[in-house]
Amino acid sequence: MAGYLMAHAPALLAAAGGALGGAGAARAFSCSAAAAGKKVWFSHVEMAPRDPILGVTEKFLADKAPNKINLGVGAYRDDNGQPVVLDCVREAERKIAGSGFMEYLPIGGLRDFVTESVKLAYGDACPDLSTIAAVQSLSGTGSCRLMADFQRRFMPHSQVYIPVPTWSNHHNIWKDAGVPQAPYRYYKPATKGLDFEGLMEDVKAAPSGSLFLLHACAHNPTGAPGRAAAAPRVRPSSGLVGGAGPWLLATIMTAMHFPDTSLRVDPTPEQWAEISKLMLEKAHFPFFDMAYQVNDYVYRV
Repeated sequence: MAGYLMAHAPALLAAAGGALGGAGAARAFSCSAAAAGKKVWFSHVEMAPRDPILGVTEKFLADKAPNKINLGVGAYRDDNGQPVVLDCVREAERKIAGSGFMEYLPIGGLRDFVTESVKLAYGDACPDLSTIAAVQSLSGTGSCRLMADFQRRFMPHSQVYIPVPTWSNHHNIWKDAGVPQAPYRYYKPATKGLDFEGLMEDVKAAPSGSLFLLHACAHNPTGAPGRAAAAPRVRPSSGLVGGAGPWLLATIMTAMHFPDTSLRVDPTPEQWAEISKLMLEKAHFPFFDMAYQVNDYVYRV
């Protein structure tokens, strides 16, 4: 059939040209060939599962209730349900308007953005900012995928330990990258808090050289960190911010603050110190997803 179409393409196009014109005939022939071919090319492709969070939004839009509120997607909204654009974003839009901003970025991303992201993640007072390697990536999913691909390529015999529970997309990202997964304990339903003993037992029991996915602050989906006094900063080693890194992934999205210490699900500074010590002893690879940044109360390993 393909050979027939190729051999008779001029005649077919000429015949179609009388009704559609030359360009129209070419488009019609191309679309017809593609339509016939996709039955073979894509017949084995399964439909991806529907995103549960976006599904909530679809139900919200279809609901006729007058006083409905959508809490499914994390985005600022006004009293009328419309997106809230921060003043700083509007100001940035005004500054870049007509400035020739639409150039290709370097492979590593926008330099000023990357530099300021490093400062936000590690703190301006960090003495080693100049030694931190950083790249810009496509938001949280893209950052995690960079790390997953990095792990598969350069740590092919390792597996990733993921907290229970975690952001649901973490599982999909490492699965699609072909990296084996294992769970480690984090949230304890009985106490509605951190299962620190279980976490430490799982870190200790894991094979040396494993990769542990950690949430820097405000664990997703359980965490609401309490306010702590004089939280010490631990001098960080080098890392990659917003990309794949042996010491830190920072996907900085939102500034949050929770003063209620009873809501704590994140480790305390002292617990982070114990986790860090055990990670070093086991030669594990700690990998941070920093989706939420909480003023100075992000305890860094």
